[in-house]
Amino acid sequence: MNYLTRFLWFCSGANFTLLKKAPTDASKYVGIGGTIFFTGILASLSAGYALFTVFQSIWYAVGFGLLWGLMIFNLDRFIVSSMRKEGKVSNEWKMAVPRLVMAVILALVISKPLELKIFEREINRELDKKKIEMLAESKERIAAGFPEVEQLEVQKDSLKSEIDGARLYRDQLQEAYDQERFGVKTSGSSGIVGLGTNAKKKEQQLDAAQRTLDQLQVDHQARIDKIDERLADLTKAKEEEFSKVQPQIDGFDGMAARIDALATISGQSQSVKLANLMIILLFIAVETAPIFVKLISPRGPYDRLLSLAEKKVEVYVDEKTTLLVRESELRLGKC
Repeated sequence: MNYLTRFLWFCSGANFTLLKKAPTDASKYVGIGGTIFFTGILASLSAGYALFTVFQSIWYAVGFGLLWGLMIFNLDRFIVSSMRKEGKVSNEWKMAVPRLVMAVILALVISKPLELKIFEREINRELDKKKIEMLAESKERIAAGFPEVEQLEVQKDSLKSEIDGARLYRDQLQEAYDQERFGVKTSGSSGIVGLGTNAKKKEQQLDAAQRTLDQLQVDHQARIDKIDERLADLTKAKEEEFSKVQPQIDGFDGMAARIDALATISGQSQSVKLANLMIILLFIAVETAPIFVKLISPRGPYDRLLSLAEKKVEVYVDEKTTLLVRESELRLGKC
């Protein structure tokens, strides 16, 4: 008998002494032990990835992963070893149902982090989409808290529009003046070349428009500069507010966010939903396999030897109890 066989027997929770007397059951308990052992390994990997997602620390992940794997291993070992083959199907199913329920719960807990790892790329893309949406919502919310910005922008645009309007009017007068002095015949010009009376009037109008434009540019530019200074202060305040929100958005990749993203992906893609279901069913099958093996397998020599050993203990305890009661009655009778 090699060490691997003994180790797998230990994993199955079997009694070595009794199992050596029933060699025909040895391979069955090797298979059961192997299933329990590899379930523990999968549980370690699952818990390690889950904790690494939360703390981003390889040491925490490895430590907790090993601890969780050992706990699942011990629990599975207890579930299987506590089942008894008594030859009565109804009694066996009564013992198996609560153990099956517990095995299914364990399978769901173990499978979820590994599902997140398998669909990690798709989940990351979904999280990026949500981060972009959160950024847009945050910017809109912060902008709504600074209504003065919009008012100042309107004032600034209004001042620029007035300057543009004065410049446009000056340009129109410039064009009319040029047409008049160069003798271009239009509905508003005489068509005579030279600086005549009409040309001088238009020149005076042009000079007045230019002075108005220059004064307007000086006055409005001073107001625009003040508005720009105020806008710069408000922009800085908005950036400070956004800097408080930015880390929360960047850190939106925890376990709950990934589970929610996986649910969203599953709802959008039938293939992902089906693959997700197959993974869960696979883990349920692996976790419940040892229990079903004990249920469907016939009552073998090991089960009979185990029942005999337990019966011996029961009879021994009954004998000792009866003997103790009689000795006590004799002592009381003598008194």
